[in-house]
Parts: sequence; structure tokens; C-alpha cells
Amino acid sequence: MRRVIILGSTGSIGTQALDVIRANPERFEVVGLAAGTNREAVEQQAADFHVDDVALGAADAERLVRSVDADVVLNGITGSVGLGPTLAALEAGRTLALANKESLIVGGDLVRSIAAPGQIVPVDSEHSAIAQALRSGAAQEVRRLVLTASGGPFRGRSRDSLADVTPREALAHPTWDMGLVVTTNSSTLVNKGLEVIEAHLLFDVPYDRIDVAVHPQSIVHSMVEFVDGSTIAQASPPDMRLPISLGLDWPNRVAGVGKPLDWTTAQTWTFEPLDDEAFPAVRLAKQVGGYGRTFPAVFNAANEEAVTAFHAGRIGYLDILDTVRRVVEAHEAPEGALTREGLSEAETWARAKAQTVMAAAGS
Repeated sequence: MRRVIILGSTGSIGTQALDVIRANPERFEVVGLAAGTNREAVEQQAADFHVDDVALGAADAERLVRSVDADVVLNGITGSVGLGPTLAALEAGRTLALANKESLIVGGDLVRSIAAPGQIVPVDSEHSAIAQALRSGAAQEVRRLVLTASGGPFRGRSRDSLADVTPREALAHPTWDMGLVVTTNSSTLVNKGLEVIEAHLLFDVPYDRIDVAVHPQSIVHSMVEFVDGSTIAQASPPDMRLPISLGLDWPNRVAGVGKPLDWTTAQTWTFEPLDDEAFPAVRLAKQVGGYGRTFPAVFNAANEEAVTAFHAGRIGYLDILDTVRRVVEAHEAPEGALTREGLSEAETWARAKAQTVMAAAGS
């Protein structure tokens, strides 16, 4: 039986993880829960699962990870505030089931320097798919990784046609039910750009060998192309409980956690090239990932500020990525070893610079 701490337990990832655990009490035991601010909800979860240790906020979550004995920490926190708990889980020797992609992207080499081989298990559906497909061959046999993207609600539209997009339209994702920031990031494809950086950091594949293909049906979650011309794809109906279950018990599969595809019915899957002109986020993210150091932290922080401003009605939709690009172009990474304090300072700078850029654009 695996003892599990769930961070972000009241969010989408956390509640679905609890669904998996509830259905498999012989395999998993919840020993700790952490939420952002929803005390009432997390206390009800603790009562339902007989959990004594509960935390509120990222700092308390970090304390929880260090003080409660567990086999697996599922980090489902949203945003770069998840970095501290990610570092704590790795330093404590826990298996880290990582749904909080921002902590790896922001932490970069700092996180990788702490993690033991195999200690981080990806929970994002795309990276879980790649991890599954990579079991089909050796590392030297991999030619490239192909991450799939639904294309979001604005697939097929030109850049000019996106100028008047409203927050409500940006939140109308065709496939996944996610929070405000992640859903908006999926519409701009910033989320896919972040996933490209995450794939590089997880699997140590160069950026020029990581591609994105638009796949509106969200059935093929990602693919690995091998040197002999074979491509191994992981396919399943869009249900996050499958990659969550693998994160909790990697590499073992949990029976019945998701519904398989129905091969007795006709279905069509399509794949399209990414339109870099309308959605330049992936191209910018690859540049940022190539720069490394504090640049990914700046990219992520500036985007968070811009998304918040967009939903507050202070900037337009196209201003989101324009703001991020200008902040990245203005950044100068400090010399020396990457530290948590240095990353925090870079994020603080990026948030302030983003506000300055947006204020200037609106004047």
C-alpha cells in the first residue's frame, strides 16, 4: 500500500486523485492533504479519508511534506508557488507525482539537481503518455517527442481575428475542465509551450527534437518517434484519472481507472501542424527554454500577471503574449548557481516589469 500526500486536494487534480484512491482502498492510503484557502473543503476531505494532517497554503504544504511520512507526494498546486513543496518532496526522498509543471519549469536545473533518477513521475497527460511510450525503446533510440495539443477554442483562427476575444470565450475549452489560468494558457498555447520546456527537463531531449501537433480529439495524448521510423502513441479518452493513477503507483497500472476506447464504433482522428503565426507561444517557450537559468521563471511569472490582467479587463487577449515577450526580452539572468532565492527575485522582477509593460501599452 502506498501512503500518499495530496497537495492541491480541492482542485481538479486533487479531487480526481481522491476518486482514484476511494476506488482502490487496498492500494492507497491518504496521509496528508493540502489546499490553498478552502479550509472547509479540505477538512471535509480529511474527515472522509480519516486524515490527521492538513495544510493550508504553499508554505504549510511544504511543512506537511517534510513532516509526514509518505511514499508519494502528488503536487497538484497551480502556479510557481508549488516550487517549495516540490523541492521538499524531493529532498525528503518521496516519489513526486508532478502535476504542478510550473515548479519544474521555474526550478529547472535546481530541481533536476536534487531529483534522483526516476523520482519525478509526470502527471500531465502529455508527459505521462511520453513516459509510457518511452518504455518501448532505449534512450538512444528516440528520434523525437511529439506533444499533442487540442488547439483550444480558437483553433484555425488567424491572429487578427483574436484581437477581440473575451475572457469568457478564452475559458470555453473544447475538451478539458481546468482552472482559470491553465484554461486561458491552453487557449493561447502558452500551456503547450510550458509543456515543451517540461518535456525537455523530464526526458532530456533537445528542444529541436520536441515538436507539437494539433490533435482536436484529444485521444492521442502524445507520441515518441524512434530512429527506425516507428512512432509509439498513447491513446485513451480524455480522463485525467488515468495519468493520475500512474503517477500514484508508477509503473503499475490501476485496473478500471478509466474507460477504454470503443473500437466497435467508427471514429476519426485528425492531426494538423501548429500555426506559429497565430499562436507563437510554443516558439517563444522554446527560445526561453534554450536560454535556461531564470528565463523560464520570468516567462511563467509574466504570463500569470498578464492572464490576471486580461480577466480583469485591463488588457486585450493578444496583449497577453506580447507582454510576456517584452518582459523576456528585457530580462538579464544573474550569474552564478541557480538558487531558490534567485528564482524568487527573478519572478518578482518579472511581475513588476509585466505591470509596467501593460500600463504603458494601455496609456
